[in-house]
Amino acid sequence: MTDVSPADKRARRESLGSGFDLGRILLEGRAFFALIAIIVVFSILSPFYFSTSNFLIMASHVAIFGLLAIGMLLVILTGGIDLSVGSTLGLAGVIAGFLMQGVQLDAFGVVLYPPVWVVVVLTLCVGALVGAINGVLIAYFKVPAFVATLGLLYVARGIALLMTNGLTYNNLGGRPELGNTGFNWLGFDRLFTVPIGVIILAVVALVCSVLLNRTAFGRWVYSTGGNARAAELSGVPVKRVQVTVYILSGICAAIAGLVLSSQLTSAGPTAGTTYELTAIAAVVIGGAALTGGRGNIRGTMLGAFVIGFLSDGLVIIGVSSYWQTVFTGAVIVLAVLLNSIQYGRRRARPAAAAATPTSSPTGSAA
Repeated sequence: MTDVSPADKRARRESLGSGFDLGRILLEGRAFFALIAIIVVFSILSPFYFSTSNFLIMASHVAIFGLLAIGMLLVILTGGIDLSVGSTLGLAGVIAGFLMQGVQLDAFGVVLYPPVWVVVVLTLCVGALVGAINGVLIAYFKVPAFVATLGLLYVARGIALLMTNGLTYNNLGGRPELGNTGFNWLGFDRLFTVPIGVIILAVVALVCSVLLNRTAFGRWVYSTGGNARAAELSGVPVKRVQVTVYILSGICAAIAGLVLSSQLTSAGPTAGTTYELTAIAAVVIGGAALTGGRGNIRGTMLGAFVIGFLSDGLVIIGVSSYWQTVFTGAVIVLAVLLNSIQYGRRRARPAAAAATPTSSPTGSAA
């Protein structure tokens, strides 16, 4: 009969009982529990909060943050950061507004009114271009992600201001006689009572979830964030992965810009200011590690809903906008603290297991 050391018995008990660790469950599911707590608290404080119509309205607001957060998650998983998504959102809205006003060609004496689908495609191309510039600077020219994306933040915002001269495009209805109407369907139309913006968020989230969990590219993203050098030595095209995630982040920001402009029925060069910080906050609240390699779409979506439902709840009960900023900042700090605790515990467990002596067959310490 084989002898089992006390250390082995203790390790076996811990492994069997690890699935019932209440603290771990609460820590890893903190975004979900926080969302439930927010809904319960504001439902008690306001009789208008807990209703299907209000939830759909709040979800349409969350769609903007969620789209930005999905792109931000892809970047953060590789160990990077994208501070330009807010400005890319504003630039995308301005591009769409500019095209919907009509492109005047003085040399030919005509004004072109592109159809809505052309406006959408060109706007997404602009977002992809901004992301590609970020990716090339970071992957091939070794510019730190913080510096590169901060520079593009100012460049994109400056281009938007130059195009509009600081003004706002207020008429995005197009020309009915030319058939380029329908831009407002992104912000106002519904499918089975669900806002189109929410459906777009769900589709993008589903596609990115499959991309991360069911494809080789997803494994490359996680391995790049875990250890870029080791991933490169293992044959992962790290540079191409980095460029791709920034392109996807730019496209997500452009989609968010289209949805926001449609909801507001206007496009201004200052739209999306500080939204990059909200996107980062949603990713962190969702449990992703800013060092890369850890995180998922589900957690990020929960983080976006936590921020959106908290902000709208504070508005509904009449809290000052200044206090809203304080509460949002406190939630972000708490999320970062919990992330540190969670990943600190994960690092401590393997170290403790390695330090635990085991018994050799002869009874001596191995």
